Amino acid sequence: MILDGKSLSAKVLEGVKLRVEKLERKPHLVVILVGEDPASKIYVRNKQIAAEKVGIKSTVLELPNSVTEEELLNKVEYYNNDPDVTGILVQLPLPKHIDKNKVTMAISPKKDVDGFTPENVGKLAIGLEPYFYPATPQGIIMLLDEYKIPIEGADAVVIGRSNIVGKPVAQMLLKRNATVTVCHSYTKDIESKIKTADIVISAVGKKIVRCKMDKKNSVVVDVGIFRDSNNRLTGDVDFDLVSSSAGYISPVPGGVGPMTIASLMYNASKVY
Repeated sequence: MILDGKSLSAKVLEGVKLRVEKLERKPHLVVILVGEDPASKIYVRNKQIAAEKVGIKSTVLELPNSVTEEELLNKVEYYNNDPDVTGILVQLPLPKHIDKNKVTMAISPKKDVDGFTPENVGKLAIGLEPYFYPATPQGIIMLLDEYKIPIEGADAVVIGRSNIVGKPVAQMLLKRNATVTVCHSYTKDIESKIKTADIVISAVGKKIVRCKMDKKNSVVVDVGIFRDSNNRLTGDVDFDLVSSSAGYISPVPGGVGPMTIASLMYNASKVY
């Protein structure tokens, strides 16, 4: 069965729209974009379009690549103190002369719609409810829940240990009582771990899941997205091979990608 993120994202966005309509204080998301990176501009535009669809006010602050770290931090602080602004997102990557961690840490946890600040990450790590969960991991969990895939007691393998996907999704699975193995570039015999898992979530950006699954109802979630040698969009999973044995699999594109935007809008609709 295909884990259809495209159709679920539409459903989530419709729910967010209804939620926003009922709010007395309307959400206002500010996205800070530094530089001229074409991919970043596309991502920001997609976020703007999604926000407009669900009734969330969005403001994009475009800053030149030459902006200093201090100037950027001052902008973040300004929006932290603006009562009209309910969410702040600094689009990554940032220029090399700016410390992305310092910028992330400067955002108010109650406005951190990306869920990247130490307070939100720390709460997740110790089992407390953060103000916001990171968008992609939250979108993955939404996808699993939509298809009624049991997480409690499942053997889950997470490939990749990034702060954006790997680590937080592992924490979210642990919170739901899965047994979690996190694999990375130093892991020995990854294939044996993948084959015997109930749930596999891969987020590394290269073709790494290339084996048939041993369990009939296994679930494979592909977070990676990149262009292959033929310039076609693909993911971490050899779809044709793995889909012949897995019970559930997410496609690329049309799987986790749409859920990330939907999850971000879900976060942006929260007003503290």
